[in-house]
Amino acid sequence: MAKKVADQLVEMLVNAGIKRIYAVTGDSLNEVNDAVRREESIQWIHVRHEEAGAYAAGAEAQLNGLACCAGSSGPGHVHLVNGLYDAYRSGAPVIAIASTIASFEFGTDYFQETNTIKLFEDCSYYNQVATTPRQLPRMLQAAIQSAIHQKGVAVIGLPGDVTSMDAVEIDSATQNFNPIPVIRPNDADLQQLAAMFNQFHKITIFCGIGAADAHDEVVALSQKLQATVAYSFRAKMDIQYDNPNEVGMTGLLGLPSAYHSMHESDLLILLGTDFPYTPFMPGDCKIVQVDTKPERIGRRAKVDVGLCGTIKDTLTALLPLVSQKKDDSFLKAQLKIYADVKDKMQTYVSDSGETDKIHPEYVASILDKFATDNAIFTVDTGMSCVWGSRYINATGKRKMIGSFNHGSMANAMPQAIGAALARPGQQVIALCGDGGLSMMLGDLATIVQYKLPVKIVVFNNRSLGMVKLEMEVAGLPDWQTDMYNPDFALVAQAMGIKGINVTEPSQVKQAISDALAFNGPALLNIFTDPNALAMPPKIELKQVAGMAVSMTKLMLNGHMDEVLDTVKANYKHLKDLL
Repeated sequence: MAKKVADQLVEMLVNAGIKRIYAVTGDSLNEVNDAVRREESIQWIHVRHEEAGAYAAGAEAQLNGLACCAGSSGPGHVHLVNGLYDAYRSGAPVIAIASTIASFEFGTDYFQETNTIKLFEDCSYYNQVATTPRQLPRMLQAAIQSAIHQKGVAVIGLPGDVTSMDAVEIDSATQNFNPIPVIRPNDADLQQLAAMFNQFHKITIFCGIGAADAHDEVVALSQKLQATVAYSFRAKMDIQYDNPNEVGMTGLLGLPSAYHSMHESDLLILLGTDFPYTPFMPGDCKIVQVDTKPERIGRRAKVDVGLCGTIKDTLTALLPLVSQKKDDSFLKAQLKIYADVKDKMQTYVSDSGETDKIHPEYVASILDKFATDNAIFTVDTGMSCVWGSRYINATGKRKMIGSFNHGSMANAMPQAIGAALARPGQQVIALCGDGGLSMMLGDLATIVQYKLPVKIVVFNNRSLGMVKLEMEVAGLPDWQTDMYNPDFALVAQAMGIKGINVTEPSQVKQAISDALAFNGPALLNIFTDPNALAMPPKIELKQVAGMAVSMTKLMLNGHMDEVLDTVKANYKHLKDLL
């Protein structure tokens, strides 16, 4: 029997290292589904929503290097978009198969017709439609190469009728290549940079995800320069551990210590970061930036020296040229501030809360203690991100995945699906908000169907907590941020997941211990304090004024009880204001 285009597609995916396709099957995808059925080395993961499949593929790609999802005609394509946007902005190499209506119906406004080129143009590096059997292998090879080397999404539009046609062998390559070049600045630039370091005494190194594989080199440079090391959220798991000079994160979820160090420096070294929050960047010091993409240099800060290179290659060549500094007074002062910040953070943990108002900081700290040293954490956008970023610590083996660049809700649970399939030997813990989990509840069934031992911790504050904070600091009373929630533990049980409600602080340790030890999926529905707030690393007076205005408006409208709850829940933040 002649090989079909669908068989050729699956064969090429297998040869590229794809282990599974996340999709909802149907009409235009059925030939591909059948080809997967007959090919025993690849798995079809039947998600309940294509967005969940794209999120899962993005997580797998971040952990294992390449992944695949698919969506069928029209609605399936549209459902993929949000998850693919996240993968694209996260630098996750994902192949998306967008099966379309039959090619002879193109341009007739046929049932479920979508223009995949237009639809995916803004969230992909490669985006083509194969309308003949001869096109498919060349396009797929190019798509895989593009996804791997441009680190993002590649889309292949594939009409359903083409998948059933006889495959055509082609003369160009069908295999894939992954050469890894050495990329660093030239010798003269490295010499000038090393000489520049001698001119400054107060130095901070700020690392992004681009420095993830250069932990030892970053630490060595910081010790030679007596410099502090700050990092972005995405880089935390790779930079924080075994790093005596680290001072934490900066940014919206960061800590005052990192912000302070960067703003007290006379030289800031940006390594592998495209950190988006310009208000957190200092404007009155010299700035050096190193990135593999020179077009990014200087778009976030007033950079004085911009160099092109991978961080590991650049620092490996740079370190022998750097002189050892002896003055560590700046470093010691910043480490003292960091120690004070961590001491203040512990007060949030020591006070564990009360009935139905468990402090989320306490929950996250217990998770940090009880999780394995190679656990994979996924975090929802919002307050769950805050607690994960501040209280889950790196070990050198742990990973943390979130929608850090796209900032979408509902990412943690589906990303946990991809993580559990990609790394079956590792513990996977999803830190979910009640709002985020509500959006994608259906894919709890996917976790059960594929027997994934994912642990889901719901920070159930009965509100859109981050939005509530945003409104309050803007001087607006929070409106339409409250959530009516089902009993998530009962929902989990109905799905076939061990579900536990946690309403008392005294129950937290045992509940987390039991869930992590359980041989199968488990969901903890933890009733956290809805008025717990995450104060930013630099508190502006206008934010304090905004909160005061918000509280006044609530009081004038008869919500004095809510005002008192907010003040009582956040008395600890008074330390941050002093």
